[in-house]
Amino acid sequence: MTFSMSRVPSLISSHPRERHLRWASSKSKTHRFFKMPFRHPLFHVLAIICVVLSSAILNHGKSANAVQGGAAVCVTYDHPNPLAEVFPNNATGVLNATLAIIPIPLDVARGLIPPQYGILESAYRALLPNFPEGMYPVMLQAAHDHDIQFRAYGITLDDFSRVGFEFPFLDLLGDGYSSFRWAPEQLITETNTIAVEGSRAYGTKVSPAEYKPLCEPYMALANGATYFKGSSLTTSEFIELEMRRFSGGAGVLSNPYPLELFKNITNQPTFANATTCDNMIRLFNTSMAMGEHAPAPVVGRIRANAFPFTGQEVEWTDVYGVQVATPFIENNYLDCRTMKGYDGTGGPDDAFIQQHTTTYNDNEL
Repeated sequence: MTFSMSRVPSLISSHPRERHLRWASSKSKTHRFFKMPFRHPLFHVLAIICVVLSSAILNHGKSANAVQGGAAVCVTYDHPNPLAEVFPNNATGVLNATLAIIPIPLDVARGLIPPQYGILESAYRALLPNFPEGMYPVMLQAAHDHDIQFRAYGITLDDFSRVGFEFPFLDLLGDGYSSFRWAPEQLITETNTIAVEGSRAYGTKVSPAEYKPLCEPYMALANGATYFKGSSLTTSEFIELEMRRFSGGAGVLSNPYPLELFKNITNQPTFANATTCDNMIRLFNTSMAMGEHAPAPVVGRIRANAFPFTGQEVEWTDVYGVQVATPFIENNYLDCRTMKGYDGTGGPDDAFIQQHTTTYNDNEL
């Protein structure tokens, strides 16, 4: 991690700049530009810096990529962060993840989710009209965070892994349409104290954990499947995934969950105890998720003993999802009320990005 105290005075006088990010459209030669003026109040910036400094002291220089138990330093194959220079006043990075949907009975979900938060069933049924009646879509996210930077303030974070069950389409504000995602607990790489303490600042229950693989979103097994496991170092909690990729076509599997569903859920503002919210904007339409790196549909099994499914080991089979890497822009520790208006349509527009469309000739690209 790099951090220069000489940069702190500039926080008071600096003005976040408006930047433009170009990403390839799925339609012909059109390219879209998002105009993204993000503003971090001084309080929020100082809060982030305090977490970084206190965590650095606690961490004693340990790194998620350092030698552990005499093993060689691990090397990740994740793509570098393409957004740090474009959005220097925001936390940016790359998130390489397996996202999976676990249908559970709606009454069970109601018993797990705090009663003050309504469930916006109409919002997820707008995206999943054929989703089974009386069921609710829990999302499991097993991810590797890579190349995280807060470029304007000279802050970088070591890579880390995390996994947890998340509950989307919740009516946090009581307005009947703004979708929020409750992420009550995470297993986070034990050596990255910054990530552990940063998540706890939201009220998240965090278990320091070890991972297999150490610094990748998943590893290949001899049977052709991918494998990922996070195990708490302080409790008996763990989450394990074994997934295999497939492609669509006649007579083969098809994914019941469209990519728009995952765009929607992962761009919903996230909370734990609702004192503050996290606004992470995941961009699914960059070159990072195209061609050979396009989102890959997966199906497999998930085995876990982790909140809120604790007390005994549970296993789900024939779980469908997607494996995808996305760059992200993140706004931390925001007043949840400022996130009002997310209506469950999915994509970056719903993360309060003003969209502009410009058409170019091939020679101009």
